[in-house]
Amino acid sequence: MSIRIFATWLLFSLGCLSNCLADRPNVLFIAIDDMNDWTGFLGGHPQAITPNMDRLARRSVNFTNAHCIAPACSPCRLGLLYGTEPFHSGLYPFYDHQQIPDSVLGKYTSLPALFRQQGYQSFGAGKIFHGSVNLPGDWDDYHQKNQIKLTYAAELGYQQGDSTKMAFCPTTNPLEDHPDFQVASYGVDVLSRDHDQPFFLAVGIVKPHLAFVCPEQFFEMQAEQVEAPAIEPKDLTDVPWVGRSMVKLGDDHKFRKAEAWQRVRRSYLACISWADYNVGRLLDALDASPHARNTIVVLWSDHGYHQGEKRSFRKFSLWEESTRVPFLLMDTRQQNVPEKRSCDEAVSLINIYRTLGDLCSLKVPQYVDGQSLAGLLTQPDKSIDTPAITTWGRGNYTVRGDRYRYIRYFDGGEELYDHSTDPNEWKNLADDSAYAAIKSQLSNQLPDKEAPLVKPGIALWNVIDADQPEKLKKFKNTTWPDWLKKMKPKLQ
Repeated sequence: MSIRIFATWLLFSLGCLSNCLADRPNVLFIAIDDMNDWTGFLGGHPQAITPNMDRLARRSVNFTNAHCIAPACSPCRLGLLYGTEPFHSGLYPFYDHQQIPDSVLGKYTSLPALFRQQGYQSFGAGKIFHGSVNLPGDWDDYHQKNQIKLTYAAELGYQQGDSTKMAFCPTTNPLEDHPDFQVASYGVDVLSRDHDQPFFLAVGIVKPHLAFVCPEQFFEMQAEQVEAPAIEPKDLTDVPWVGRSMVKLGDDHKFRKAEAWQRVRRSYLACISWADYNVGRLLDALDASPHARNTIVVLWSDHGYHQGEKRSFRKFSLWEESTRVPFLLMDTRQQNVPEKRSCDEAVSLINIYRTLGDLCSLKVPQYVDGQSLAGLLTQPDKSIDTPAITTWGRGNYTVRGDRYRYIRYFDGGEELYDHSTDPNEWKNLADDSAYAAIKSQLSNQLPDKEAPLVKPGIALWNVIDADQPEKLKKFKNTTWPDWLKKMKPKLQ
């Protein structure tokens, strides 16, 4: 081949590559921490004020029955961003991400790295991986924190002693001092630029994660009296001991004793409205940008959150309050599509990796779990083949279908709930012979092989599972009333 012919071929190839990349959509990837279904578009709480996420939902497919990979920040985000279930990776508990051996993470390609390797620029801000980790190869640019001390107005809410974590009150700082405002501002800046490559922009909003603190104006938006969720006092009497061990009775007791639940829930709603405000800033910037008609928007939360249901606070369980999450998917290239498209099929966040790869014409690694949901943008009533499985420690799983939730713990304990008649999951049907076929059908969808636990890099291992069975001894062979009496001194 002559030099002239080669040069002509090279210019033609580069031109084709440039045109191919130019046709690819950008991605705005919005991760929210610890947000349950207390949003307008999911109807989880009648007093939720989320106008910006609601308008995104009107333009998106709203996955109304979406569930997390694991009910904790670290394992859920590792699963979603590497595209692998915990029972395939062995990454079950919390990890110091940078201490996970290369022999483990080297098998996988992170989502931002996948985009970078295939012609995209990758931008990140806030909490994407747990701990806002910036690993080599993931990002072209990652927002640098500007940590400013926030001042709490504890007298306008509730705070446990001097704890900066267990605070539920307004802050008095200007909006610009808050981390979520700063990371959203970074996202606004990236969206407002012209780019010569398609981009993957990940913005991680931390609130409503503890502490439940945010600017006072978002507290003032909330009703003075917040409606409590439906709670059954004897809810836990038919729950196996592994399930009971996941309940955060200590938090519930302290809030009851201080008569603080009302203030806690109001603070949670305020933080959700604060998160919504920052989502709105990103959406406004996208609509005003050159990328308004060529961007995929995905919004998700890493897990749900108990607000007193099953006498629990926080996450770390396999029940609906902990696993159900907001999940919205919009393709701005689609014009004249119906508003308020909903998919009511049970779906898992594990599907996000393949979905974005499909929508952006990326070659996805063969190991990646889940399936693409891209077809649901035009056919939201289409069936989903893969089950929505949530893992919390090796051996503890739940599978959520369109109607039923089935839970199996490492020691064989089981739960089964019929959401058509029991949306609060108050009556465990696992021992009812009338539901044996349903239970068998759902249990057959759980993994029959489990990857061994990856031990190097563990930062927090706060679950009783197949690798910590000895921790169950203090629960076993104790009646529930006796357990409450035994625990009462520790709870006070």
